[in-house]
Amino acid sequence: MGRQKLNFKAVLKQIFQIINQVTQYRGRILAFFIFNLLAGFFALFSLAAIVPFLELIFNQEAVVELLKPELHQTKDSALQLLDYHLKLFIAKKGKLLALYYFSGLVVVMFFLKNIFNYLALYNLAYLRTSVVKDLRNKLFDKLQRLPLQFYGKEKKGDLISRASNDVKEVEWSLLGAIEMTFKHPLYILIYFATLFYTSWQLTLFVLAVLPLSGLLISRLGKRLKNAAKLGQSKLGELMIDFEEMIGGIKIIKGFSAEHQNLKRFTKNNQSHFQLMLKLHRKEFAASPLSEFMGSVVIASILIFGGSLILNQSVGLDGKFFIAYILVFSQLLTPIKAMSEAYFRVQKGIASLDRIDQILSRENQEKLIEFKENSIEKVKQIKFKDIFFKYEKDWVLEGVNIELSAGDMVALVGPSGSGKSTLVDLLPRFYELEKGKIEINGKDIRTRSLASLRSKIGIVTQEPILFHDSVLNNMALGTAEADKEKIIEAAKVANAHEFIMQLPHAYNTMIGDRGSSLSGGQKQRISIARAILKNPEILILDEATSALDNQSEKLVQEALEKVMENRTSIVIAHRLSTIQKADKIYVLDRGKVVQEGNHQELLQVAGLYKSLHELGSLS
Repeated sequence: MGRQKLNFKAVLKQIFQIINQVTQYRGRILAFFIFNLLAGFFALFSLAAIVPFLELIFNQEAVVELLKPELHQTKDSALQLLDYHLKLFIAKKGKLLALYYFSGLVVVMFFLKNIFNYLALYNLAYLRTSVVKDLRNKLFDKLQRLPLQFYGKEKKGDLISRASNDVKEVEWSLLGAIEMTFKHPLYILIYFATLFYTSWQLTLFVLAVLPLSGLLISRLGKRLKNAAKLGQSKLGELMIDFEEMIGGIKIIKGFSAEHQNLKRFTKNNQSHFQLMLKLHRKEFAASPLSEFMGSVVIASILIFGGSLILNQSVGLDGKFFIAYILVFSQLLTPIKAMSEAYFRVQKGIASLDRIDQILSRENQEKLIEFKENSIEKVKQIKFKDIFFKYEKDWVLEGVNIELSAGDMVALVGPSGSGKSTLVDLLPRFYELEKGKIEINGKDIRTRSLASLRSKIGIVTQEPILFHDSVLNNMALGTAEADKEKIIEAAKVANAHEFIMQLPHAYNTMIGDRGSSLSGGQKQRISIARAILKNPEILILDEATSALDNQSEKLVQEALEKVMENRTSIVIAHRLSTIQKADKIYVLDRGKVVQEGNHQELLQVAGLYKSLHELGSLS
């Protein structure tokens, strides 16, 4: 008994875990409940009256003088009074006209039942679409706020699967949870009350038989939840394969790896197929199982109830026994729907768990947004004894860098020396392990994050553009900028001329990640975006390394204009950029091994001179 109680509590917890997603729409839930209550009553009245009324109409005996029975607080007295009024109505109107009236009444009852049923579903439609909208809004917002470490561990395809397939599963489970809570129990309660009023002996017998079917269904539901969780996880892996294939299609074709790639995908897809096959087989077993158990219960009622009537041991005649069977057959529909809804909830809980794994993550970006914690005009930046690691090994160890307003500092060193990681710490894309970064002598972790990032403009090696217009890509983060300022920024970035040659100039859609533009054009739009922001601090991370000579020249000219009168941190291999730096820091294996300007560093033996002689700085 204790175990069953625990399972029942677990089921209730799961149901309310799903319903909790729409608790802010209480008005809609209340309307759904009320309309289902009305639909349930009209469904009962349209069914319960059929058998006794038709029995009276088609009774071939002549209608004799009727005596109105006295009303007592008993079931038999109420039934006798109802029987009297039905006979009186038939006697006055005639059997044929009474049949017309009754048929019309049945039509009206069913019409009202379906009207209220539609109104209930009308509100349910709002609830199911709302949960999808709200969950995706939460996921989108959360994913934007999570730190970059999170994306280093997670696969994009799996995240997309959680935002699409898992959210869809939660939507379906919400339908099941709401119906299990606010619809099916109403119908079951109404029908059971009627059955109990008609014959309490038969109804107690039914209550003794039904738990057997419930036990079988609950065991199947537990297995279904586990299978659903595995299935959704495997689907996430398939989405990863799709995302990697689309993103790396050029390399796949270049290495003629289509067959090898297909072989790997087919293996994963077959594994998903096997899981989903088991899942659907278990899911589809719910309906026939519940229906079969219902037929067993009906057969038991026919045997038990029939024997009671034949032995005259219960005050129930044949016509009301038929009505009892008819009402009970309608009771099976919500019970069957309850079992199907239960399986939906089991699948939805598995998906909701996967979504909650994202929503429950800590942002790790301590957002301090008080105005008094905003950053004033930048005068000095210090990296003091910086330590950082992604996993186990230190990427940066004891790094110290200092620059003043208007300075241009260059970071050079072999690949993997920690240059890009170091500059990513300034806008707090990652949080420090040890040490601190100060602006104007104050730790940036005590300042407003929005204020900090408003001071910084970033141009990366790979320009990040979005499937939108040129104008909207440039205005990212500065939506209030007017078109004149956007054009002015484009001119400074040497981008205005080629933009005007595009089909719709600044309103041209540039495709996914700017696919309709060349590398140099994308980079110049990226620079124009940084110019439009008008930052005090500019970070240039290998901004020209992926460009051809002609594009590099145009981009380099644009960068020189941008860096004028700004504090700049530059990561570059191009000597033309580095030699103009006020100070150069040489990094190797996460440590600063040299510092000075270009001429000073060339005069001493060291890593900088070696890189220069090897042509790594040219």
